[in-house]
Amino acid sequence: MSNQAKKQHHNILWAILGFAGVVIVVALIGFFTLGRDPELIQGQVEVSEYRVSSKVPGRILEIRVKEGDFVHAGDTLAILDAPEVRAKMQQAQGAEAGASAMEQMAQNGARREQVQGAYQLLQQAKAGLEIAEKSYNRVQRLYDEGVMSAQKRDEAYAQYKAYEAQMKAAQSQYEMAVNGARQEEKLAAKAQVERAKGAVEEVNSYINETVQIAQMDGEVSSIYPKVGELVGTGSPIMTISMMDDMWGAFNVREDQLNGMQIGSEFMAFVPAFNREIKMQVYHMKDQGSYAVWKATKANGQFDLKTFEVKARPVDTLEGLRPGMSLIVKE
Repeated sequence: MSNQAKKQHHNILWAILGFAGVVIVVALIGFFTLGRDPELIQGQVEVSEYRVSSKVPGRILEIRVKEGDFVHAGDTLAILDAPEVRAKMQQAQGAEAGASAMEQMAQNGARREQVQGAYQLLQQAKAGLEIAEKSYNRVQRLYDEGVMSAQKRDEAYAQYKAYEAQMKAAQSQYEMAVNGARQEEKLAAKAQVERAKGAVEEVNSYINETVQIAQMDGEVSSIYPKVGELVGTGSPIMTISMMDDMWGAFNVREDQLNGMQIGSEFMAFVPAFNREIKMQVYHMKDQGSYAVWKATKANGQFDLKTFEVKARPVDTLEGLRPGMSLIVKE
């Protein structure tokens, strides 16, 4: 290699080293002058909710609200059709009437005509029970042969048991008319009346459940069933969001807490409105799961845990809605 080629090679090498040195110097200057970008903690707006559901199963007859409507406590939300409950009411009212008649007979005593009438009622109840039992046995055989639905079998069985209860009640009335009533029997008859009244009140409470009303003010956020669909006991019909109870939820690593504690305040940026709002911490709890730890032992340090931090806006921000992002700069 000639001296000129060697000289040119050295010049290129020095140029590369000089360029690399300039890049390193600029990088160091930028690192120390500009520093690192601040870490961001992102959360979102949450809201308290409650679900509207019924204690009794039924078919949705009418839904009187739609998603997005604001409702007040006491407003009618949905109406259910529950024919089984109406049938139970008839049974309960019949039992109450029968118990009242028994009490009256026990208090007044029975005349010969009453004894005869009680006997006729007993015979009538026995005849009805016999027919109901035959009908049930017939339906049971058809069900066993696979030509009758389980619902029809259950209806026949319910009717049979109802007639059986009527026969027992008629038997008791007749025996009371024949034997007369002692003081203990009078007290028992009164207790039966109270029991029957309690059954009527219980069924009344179930009937009230067929009309669902709002328990608190809020916004209808979700409606689940459609009109005509069946809902089971406790199945949610709709969700109401209480818009006056909002908060921000953040997952904050413990090295980012910076002294944050219950009652402390901080500023959070709301991208939806391009402005900041002041928030106050009211709840802090460690997540408790290894999945939210940040392992740093490889660097000779320690594991960092994540905390759930909840904070409420200090001032009301009109238009703030659940799901909106909240940004906190460390």
